[in-house]
Amino acid sequence: MAKGGKGPKGKKITLNVAKNCIKITFDGRKRLDLSKMGITTFPKCILRLNDVDELDLSRNLIRKIPDSISKFQNLRWLDLHSNYIDKLPESIGQMTSLLYLNVSNNRLTSNGLPVELNQLKNIRTVNLGLNHLDSVPTTLGALKELHEVGLHDNLLNTIPTSISKLPKLKKLNTKRNPFPKPDESETFIDSIRRLENLYLVEEKDLCAACLRKCQNARDKLNRIKTMAMTTPRKAIFSNLILPNSTAKESQEDWR
Repeated sequence: MAKGGKGPKGKKITLNVAKNCIKITFDGRKRLDLSKMGITTFPKCILRLNDVDELDLSRNLIRKIPDSISKFQNLRWLDLHSNYIDKLPESIGQMTSLLYLNVSNNRLTSNGLPVELNQLKNIRTVNLGLNHLDSVPTTLGALKELHEVGLHDNLLNTIPTSISKLPKLKKLNTKRNPFPKPDESETFIDSIRRLENLYLVEEKDLCAACLRKCQNARDKLNRIKTMAMTTPRKAIFSNLILPNSTAKESQEDWR
């Protein structure tokens, strides 16, 4: 351990090193890829490259993200997964161009998520999985453009209704949380499925052919439900001691 008990120094990233790590994506965007480089401290020199569209600092040993990250005003894609981050800076709310944010597999608690996240009005995907969240920040309910939310492998007991009301939500991962009822997450996911058109008519208003078709469909559905109830469900995680035990054991493999 280094002097002062602060842990290993890690690899030093210079401006030239960072410049050589800029890649052009298939759609012509500039990505600064500093993943898997043993970085322990956010490299301040990269702030001079704040015109990049994407920043990847995943699979490092970073513990703190500075407020100065907000200088990346053009950033659309930020990947910080698999570090040791326990708090996001309030300034992240100023990065209003962000469409994708991945902070999974860190040490975030609910207190480590700033209220300013509600300013990311354009964001489409947020991954908060594999952290230590015991509640979902209500600020997520203000992000009306959200399509995907990852909350898997946390300490959640419930999901707020504000998330279910997100108008564009398509994918929600809440697996391996200690919900009071095993099927609570499934029930919640069902609640975000929306019907584009719904027409209700009485049986007497249907012609004979349509009525038979509806009855056959209903009988088929009832048979499927009966089979599902009589077929024993196989325990997927029968050897788990805690809801997050397997996930936690594999966290280092992500790094």
